[in-house]
Amino acid sequence: MASTIERLNALDACAVSDALDKLGLQGAVSGIQRLSTDRRIGGRVVTVKLAPDDGRPAASRHLGTTAIERARPGDVIVVEQRTGVDAAAWGGTLSLGAKLRGVAGVVVEGPARDVDEGRLHDFPVFARAHTARTARGRLVEVGTDVPITVGDIAVSPGDYVVADGTAVVFVAAGEIERVLEAAEAIVGREKDMAERLRAGESIGQVMDKRYETMLKGQ
Repeated sequence: MASTIERLNALDACAVSDALDKLGLQGAVSGIQRLSTDRRIGGRVVTVKLAPDDGRPAASRHLGTTAIERARPGDVIVVEQRTGVDAAAWGGTLSLGAKLRGVAGVVVEGPARDVDEGRLHDFPVFARAHTARTARGRLVEVGTDVPITVGDIAVSPGDYVVADGTAVVFVAAGEIERVLEAAEAIVGREKDMAERLRAGESIGQVMDKRYETMLKGQ
C-alpha cells in the first residue's frame, strides 16, 4: 500500500486544491514561484519563523540549520519571512545541506537567494521573491517547528504541502487522508475525460455540466 507521502507526490497542486474546495477547506497559496529545478515536491512540513534582527534573543545557530538537522528524508522545510526586510531567508549552502539530508525542498514566504546554486545542487527552492541581500545583521530565527503563516494560510509543523509550477498548497495533518481520497477521485475523473477526448469526443461533450458540478460530488 502506498504511503501518505507517496500518494501526495502523485498529485499536483491543482488536484489537491480542488479536493480542498470540495471539502470546504483552505490551503492554496498563490504567488510563490518555483525558482530552481522543474520538479514538483510534496511532503511533511518542518517550519521556520524569522524576525528582524533588532537585538532580541534569538537562536544561536545560523537560521535554517536546526530545521535541516531535524528534518527526515522527504520532508519539506517551510520558512516564514514576512518582516518586510529585503533579506534572504534561504541560500545556497542551506540548499546543499538540505539536499544531503534528503530534504525534498524548501518553500519560503519571502525572499531567497543563490538561485543559481539551488539549480546547481538540483534542490527545489520555491519563494515569494529573490534577492542578493544576506540575512546577516538583518534577520534572526525565532523558532523551528512552530506555527507560521504562508499567504493567508496557517501552517503547523507536521502538516503537509505540495508545490509545483502552479501553486503551493498546504493540508492540515488531521485532514490529509480525506483530502488525498478526494484528490485521487478528481484525478481519476480527469483522466477519464482525457481518454474520452483522445477517443474523439468533442470538448463540449467532455466538459459538460458534470464538470462544473464535479466538486459538489454530482
